[in-house]
Amino acid sequence: MSGEISPTGKRSGSGSSPELRASHADRDRAVDVLRIAAGDGLLTADELDERLEAALSARKVSELTALTADLPPVSATAGATVPEVKDMVRIEQVHSGAVERVGRWVVPRRLELAVTYCEVTLDFTDAVITHDTLRINVTMTGKTLTLVTRPGIVVDTDGLQLVHSRVKYRQTPTSRDTPVILRVELVGQKAHGRVVVRPPRRTFGQWLLRRPASLSAGA
Repeated sequence: MSGEISPTGKRSGSGSSPELRASHADRDRAVDVLRIAAGDGLLTADELDERLEAALSARKVSELTALTADLPPVSATAGATVPEVKDMVRIEQVHSGAVERVGRWVVPRRLELAVTYCEVTLDFTDAVITHDTLRINVTMTGKTLTLVTRPGIVVDTDGLQLVHSRVKYRQTPTSRDTPVILRVELVGQKAHGRVVVRPPRRTFGQWLLRRPASLSAGA
C-alpha cells in the first residue's frame, strides 16, 4: 500500500510491500522507536512492555508498522536519524579539562571511564537511549562523577568500590506508571571525590513557579 509508515516512522514508497517479512534490523529499529517514545512520555510502562513484546515477536513489517503508526513524526523518526550505537566507548584523561556528555548524545552499550583528577558529567536529560542497560566501568581518582537523570532512568551503584569517596543519590521524581527506559550500572572503583546522581536543575522560571507553593507550605 502506498504511503505506508515504516517501523522507523518514514513513509515507504509505492514499490514496497507491507507484507514483507520483518528482519532483525526491522525489529531493532521498531524497538528503538518505542523506547525513545517512552522516554518522551508518549507510552506508559504497560504500553511499552506490550509493544516491545509484540515487536520482538513480529514476523511481518506490517505488524511493526502498527506498533509505531500512532506516534508523532518527531518521535517516530528519531530512531531512524540516530547514529549507530557503539558497543563500547572509552574515555581516558589525566589532569585535563572536564569530561562532559550533554545534549542529544547517543548512549553506548558500555562505557569505560579511566580518568584522573578530571570532572566527569554524564547528562541523560536529552540523551538518545536505544537499549535498556548501560554498564559504566569506572577507574576514576579525584573530582566528581555526576550523572544527571530523568524519569525512567535508574542508577545502580552497588557494584562500585568507594575509596575515600562517597555517593550522593537524589532520586528523580516519577509516577508509578513511568517505564524504566535505562538502567545504569556503575562498577569498578572511585577513589577520592564524589559520585553524584541527581535530576536536572530547575530553571529560574521553574523556581519562580514553585516559590509561592513553598512559601505557603512554610507559613
